[in-house]
Amino acid sequence: MARIIVCIPVFALSMDETHGASRFIHGKAQELSQTFEQQVLALLPRLRRFAIGLAGSSADGDDLCQMTIERALTRRDQWQEGTRLDSWMYRIMRNILIDEKRSSARRSQTFVDEEAGLSVGADGAQEAQVELSMVDRAMQQLPPEQREAVLLVMVEGYAYKEAAEIVGCPVGTLNSRLVRGRDTLLELLEGAQ
Repeated sequence: MARIIVCIPVFALSMDETHGASRFIHGKAQELSQTFEQQVLALLPRLRRFAIGLAGSSADGDDLCQMTIERALTRRDQWQEGTRLDSWMYRIMRNILIDEKRSSARRSQTFVDEEAGLSVGADGAQEAQVELSMVDRAMQQLPPEQREAVLLVMVEGYAYKEAAEIVGCPVGTLNSRLVRGRDTLLELLEGAQ
């Protein structure tokens, strides 16, 4: 299982055992409640999985996840206590991805990620790895809107209404994207076998 280490150089952490944790952001101290930090830490695996699905590779996904956490920490005061932190962070991640895609054109990858070589000859799970790779390749062929819908509903397990709020579209539109994405995904996977 891969581990993600959040390392944000613009922050200096100061821990005082008697007064809790303080995070200094650009020279200003901002108190973070333990519940906020604990909730962010609890969301890390789900955020990372969603980021990798959106970005298409684990390296880009880790970068996207780190940028999301950085932005959430710097704009923590914009989150309203009592609302869903996961939806707020997914929206941040989606907005960052849109901003990144607008600012730079992505070049197609011509080489396999070095992580792919680590699983060669692994403990007999080659078939599962091949199937997972086929699903990943098929997911990357989906249009971004359909990929988002499939990831949020089928992978992350969100209800249609929650996923629509995260994406910022009506439930009917999300449902349409999900159905088209799921059908296309099935066709691609059947064609690959």
